[in-house]
Amino acid sequence: MNVYDFDGTIFPGDCSIGFGLWCLRRHPKLWFTYLPDALKHVIGFKRGKVPNHLMQRKMFGYLTMIDDFDEQIERYWNKNEKKLAAWYLAQKKPDDLIISASPKCIIGPIADRLGVNYMATDYDREFGVFVDNLMYAKEKAKYMMDHGFPTIDNFYSDSLADTPLALCAEKAHLVTKNASTVVDWPELDSKTMSKVKKKIDTGWNIHLKEEE
Repeated sequence: MNVYDFDGTIFPGDCSIGFGLWCLRRHPKLWFTYLPDALKHVIGFKRGKVPNHLMQRKMFGYLTMIDDFDEQIERYWNKNEKKLAAWYLAQKKPDDLIISASPKCIIGPIADRLGVNYMATDYDREFGVFVDNLMYAKEKAKYMMDHGFPTIDNFYSDSLADTPLALCAEKAHLVTKNASTVVDWPELDSKTMSKVKKKIDTGWNIHLKEEE
């Protein structure tokens, strides 16, 4: 079984932020009802005053404010499905597993189109809360081990924060250059491990290239 991160790995950019921008353009009220509070929590997180899980909860908050979510997520993927990495589409298999910190309600529709399995952060759109832990960094590896998944033959991610899951795989690959290039996972020397720890402790991996 091959396992893939999604954002920045097989898809350029961050689909949660991309879909958020998509909805802001189509629901202008979100500029007033969602964005100010979300930005306040991002600034608080950057200053060390707001914990990561609360900042993420506020970032995903726009999902609770969209009455036509089903229509908009289909339209979003109709436009952005073509951006999936060519190298991934060339090697895709039915037993692939996508594992992502983005919400299930965003990842699910594209995973279904691809015909592959997926695991993602369970975010309740009605109440605006996380049902489970964010599927981030070591939480991915813990979930895989707790649920007895098959051996991981190959693991692909763009982030060193996913090192815990990379260590569970027979072979790990780092994806670079905006989801376009695949290289071997770096050797875990002291310098690299310092980067890994910083990535995991920061707890937030934003991809700045967004979708229109």
